[in-house]
Amino acid sequence: MQSVEQTGYTSWKQKAGKEKLSPWRTKARVLFIDRGLLLVMVGFLLGRAVVLSAVSPFALAFIASVWLMQRRRTLHALLAISLGAATYSIEHTLFVGLSVLVFLMLIAVFKQLKREKIVLPFVVGIATFLPRMFLYSWHNPITSYEWLLIAVESVLASVLVLIFMQSIPLLSPKRYKPALKNEEIVCMIILIASILTGTIGWVIYGAAVEQIFARYFVLVFAFVGGAAIGSTVGVVVGLILSLANVANLFQMSLLAFSGLLGGLLKEGKKFGVAAGLLVGTFLIVIYGESITLMGSITESLIAILLFFLTPASWFSNISRYIPGTEEHAKEQQQYSLKVRDVTAKRVKQFSGVFDALARSFAVAETDPTGTIAKKRDTDQFLSQVTERTCQSCFMKERCWQKDFDKTYQLMEGMKDAYAIQQEPSLKVKRAFENHCVKSKKVVEVLKEEMTYYMANHELRRQVLESKRLVADQLFGVSEVMDDFANEILKEREHHEKQEIQIIDALKGLGIELEKLDIFQLDKGNVDIEMTISFYEYHGEGEKLIAPVLSDIIGEMIVVKEEEISPFPNGYSYLSFRSAKEFIVETGAANAAKGGGFISGDSFKTMELGEGKFAMAISDGMGNGRRAREESEETLRLLQQILQIGIPEKVAIKSINSILALRTTDEMFATLDLAVIDLNHAMVKFLKVSAAPSFVKRGNEIIKIEAGNLPMGIIHEVDIDIVSDQLLSGDILIMISDGVFDGPKHVENTELWLKRTLKEIETEDPQEIADLLLEEVIRTKSGEIDDDMTVLVSKIMKNQPKWASVPIYSKKALG
Repeated sequence: MQSVEQTGYTSWKQKAGKEKLSPWRTKARVLFIDRGLLLVMVGFLLGRAVVLSAVSPFALAFIASVWLMQRRRTLHALLAISLGAATYSIEHTLFVGLSVLVFLMLIAVFKQLKREKIVLPFVVGIATFLPRMFLYSWHNPITSYEWLLIAVESVLASVLVLIFMQSIPLLSPKRYKPALKNEEIVCMIILIASILTGTIGWVIYGAAVEQIFARYFVLVFAFVGGAAIGSTVGVVVGLILSLANVANLFQMSLLAFSGLLGGLLKEGKKFGVAAGLLVGTFLIVIYGESITLMGSITESLIAILLFFLTPASWFSNISRYIPGTEEHAKEQQQYSLKVRDVTAKRVKQFSGVFDALARSFAVAETDPTGTIAKKRDTDQFLSQVTERTCQSCFMKERCWQKDFDKTYQLMEGMKDAYAIQQEPSLKVKRAFENHCVKSKKVVEVLKEEMTYYMANHELRRQVLESKRLVADQLFGVSEVMDDFANEILKEREHHEKQEIQIIDALKGLGIELEKLDIFQLDKGNVDIEMTISFYEYHGEGEKLIAPVLSDIIGEMIVVKEEEISPFPNGYSYLSFRSAKEFIVETGAANAAKGGGFISGDSFKTMELGEGKFAMAISDGMGNGRRAREESEETLRLLQQILQIGIPEKVAIKSINSILALRTTDEMFATLDLAVIDLNHAMVKFLKVSAAPSFVKRGNEIIKIEAGNLPMGIIHEVDIDIVSDQLLSGDILIMISDGVFDGPKHVENTELWLKRTLKEIETEDPQEIADLLLEEVIRTKSGEIDDDMTVLVSKIMKNQPKWASVPIYSKKALG
């Protein structure tokens, strides 16, 4: 078995190693991101950004966001904003300076408030409102239009703070982000458009710089995100730029249409997206003045040139953050693989911990015959006796130095006799009395010490049994967790040949697959899922698709699950699995003592996974509600423990411990468990103080029995496991002790049951259960002296309802 590091985790690390930045890219990242040069450049352009000729909400909103998100770079942002404002006009510089001053004063006043993110937009709105009102009222009274501009600027500044708070962290990412949320993408676009506003007035060979970069960003996002993202960028950028220069209002239509068209033509790679921009440029400019035609075409051509010069790695990096792109899907897959591998590694570590704990509790069988332990216990016992008797005896030297062997053998014989609660033989007694001058006193002390010896011996035995039980349980948990870790590491395997065969075969039947996933093709463990569009479903999954899969794969395949769309041509989900070689039909009948409603017996049939089917009967001691609770609790615990994969024997021992420790009341339960492997029809019987079971094979009746104490009586239950090979058509009959001991005036109950089962002609499990229970009650003249339960199952070869549909010849399959 490969370790976690040898599978997906290694490939993840290798890929991460290949994506290391080149030296010049590393230096550029350090300069622009780590040292904040990019933040300074953004601040400079936002310091110049003005819309509607007199409204500048960008500068203070940017400084407030930097102060909140990256406080140590606030001074850099302030200097960059001031420098940018100085290149625009003196009045604008004065407004920016006053607004920053008011902002700092208000922050000092409200610095005690803990919810800075909530208060900050209001502070920025006030810090924008007061300086602008002061500047407008300096020479003349404020007009209604100026009041409107002040209000718009204050509201925009407050809103931009919320937008920049989500955008600025994206300029210097410090952590892995699997994807951007939709609001983060929109906020980033608004930030980009706001930055471009700061370039208004810059011209290169008659082409406006803001229009060049606006069209460049539309090309980039249309190429990366498709029509939806491209058109969204065009609308947002065009709207903000048109506010800065109303004469460019038609540019919004150009950018939006170019982004939409470029996104639709992205299948043509860069040439298709560029063609979308050119078509949009020509269509929009036609409706404008002819003097603007060459300038607009020049702007588009320069943007296309920059677009083609952009490295492919840049597009790849941007795509990783845009939902719906192929790169984003790969990034998500890699992230999922990493999480999966880390999870599997942790589960394996836990498995190792449980395995280590199990080994620490496991008792090493260094003395399988018990000779060494018995000798050690005898030495310790005799030392206790001699310390109280022989130490003060004048014959000590003769007995324990000269005649050591004889003394030891005589006292050991006395000890062995009392250990089994018997008097020593007359010969041993006489020999000991002749040898020891204080034989009566020694015997009295020996009997007294024997009480402590037996108690200590029983305590040690129980401790060892408890340690063995804990070790078995921990080993079982460790094995389950190890198997679970291996299941986590299983990836969907590629079965290209079978995929082509399945697609072609179903296409020939007129079934068009929307999606096909082949997860596993192991013998007896096939796992296939499909998504298909049906106009009207008539059971094609069971009647056509499963038989076709059976012929292609070479084993019986059945529909495991299906979710059919209620709408015509809707997408339907079908899941296919391997059919088991054998199936089981069950029937049950029970009766409570005295004809009551509550029986102390409980029974359960359960699917355990991996092709296993279990049948169980539990009989609570006594009758009535309390006995019912004990038997139901036993079966509930059994099902939960077995279904997680713990071996049957360990599961039963665990249940026994729970029942023995959870209560001091003398309430116990029997357990009769049969586990059938549906792939091979092998059955294992685990009986704890349960009645015999019977297998009816034609006219032959086979008895299965095992005997031990009920669960909960002792801490270490002895479980007998009986295995047998069942055949198709065999009928398994499990009964509680009320049925086995029920027939009245019957000397040999076993022979009577065998004869009764032979005489039952029907093979229907439910009818057999009813008839057997009825015959037992009839022997008692209708009286029910004890709770009775009959559980019957019939094992049959699995015959498919629909025969396989031959599509490929054997030669083609080979």
